Amino acid sequence: MQRLRSELERLAGRPDWPLVSGLALGLLGLLEAYVYTRGGGFEDDATTTFVLTLTATLPLVFRRTHLKTAAAVTSLSTLFLVSSGEPTPETAAVIVAQAWVLYLLAERTRGWVTLLLGVAFVLLTLSSGQVVLSNLLLLAAGIGALAIGNARRLGGEVSEVRASQAALEERARIARELHDVVAHHVSTIAIQADTARLTTPGMPAEGGERLEAIGQTARDAMTEMRRVLGVLRTEDGGELAPQPGLDRLGELLETARETGTPVRFVLDGRPVPLPPSVELTAFRIVQEALTNARRHAPGAPVEVSLLYSDDALLVEVRDRGPGPPGGGESAGGGQGLVGMRERVTMVGGELRTGAADGGGFTVEARLPWR
Repeated sequence: MQRLRSELERLAGRPDWPLVSGLALGLLGLLEAYVYTRGGGFEDDATTTFVLTLTATLPLVFRRTHLKTAAAVTSLSTLFLVSSGEPTPETAAVIVAQAWVLYLLAERTRGWVTLLLGVAFVLLTLSSGQVVLSNLLLLAAGIGALAIGNARRLGGEVSEVRASQAALEERARIARELHDVVAHHVSTIAIQADTARLTTPGMPAEGGERLEAIGQTARDAMTEMRRVLGVLRTEDGGELAPQPGLDRLGELLETARETGTPVRFVLDGRPVPLPPSVELTAFRIVQEALTNARRHAPGAPVEVSLLYSDDALLVEVRDRGPGPPGGGESAGGGQGLVGMRERVTMVGGELRTGAADGGGFTVEARLPWR
């Protein structure tokens, strides 16, 4: 009983509008058929009209679980009903149902399946009887629904490919930057070990051997790292160099101000030394968020906040622009959000983006450092 009550509360809070629309469409078709038969149409076939209208509309209720079956039943019932003569009141309901189910099929199936559906639909419609206005309306609605559904599916596939490509490129970029960060520190270890061994007077032989082993291990580790990750480096001819951290955040904010973006910086908590990967991630998040703000909310004030907690760094960038259209997460950030999410995931953090309360767009990241 408790589970049933929870499910009813969920449906009441978030109604399934397509389900409600399908039921309303079926009831509208039945009502129209009833009114039409009572008015003198299909006097000898009132029962057939009721059944065909019912089977042409109500199957849409099961579009999520049995789409193909619902499409077959709807199509056959629609063809029988529409081919019987000139348009009738219930014709509008069944044509809408037919167009809807064809749209869903085209959106969720492959392109060649959509093409076969279109050819079969045209042939069945034209061969179902004399070509009358109802047939032409059904044909136009069906072909239009197939075309729109197929275009929607192709658009979704293109977006997925672009997002996947952006994720791969960002991962490669992250690997290159981490390569530089880690290699820089490992090479520093090797240099310090060799320096300590050579410049410390009176060092025992055993201590010198251990420092020499530390230096050699560091050099071996750097060689293996370059062998594994070096293929991801861009061939720019540059040497390994430490990647930017929060010590260069001031330069980044000043550059944004020079380009016309008013930036306010807020620091909360006591700054502590962070791992290079966390600092690099925080820097890149602020950099990408400022770029997005300049692109989608030019001239709008931006607030950059850093909060140091006991176990994490909280980064928030919020612009005071008009906000993304529709308030969606993907709006306003483009593929840059993909890169942010990849970086935050790399350090085991959490990212939230979207429309801010009171307008604008906000990027919030929690980067654990313990």
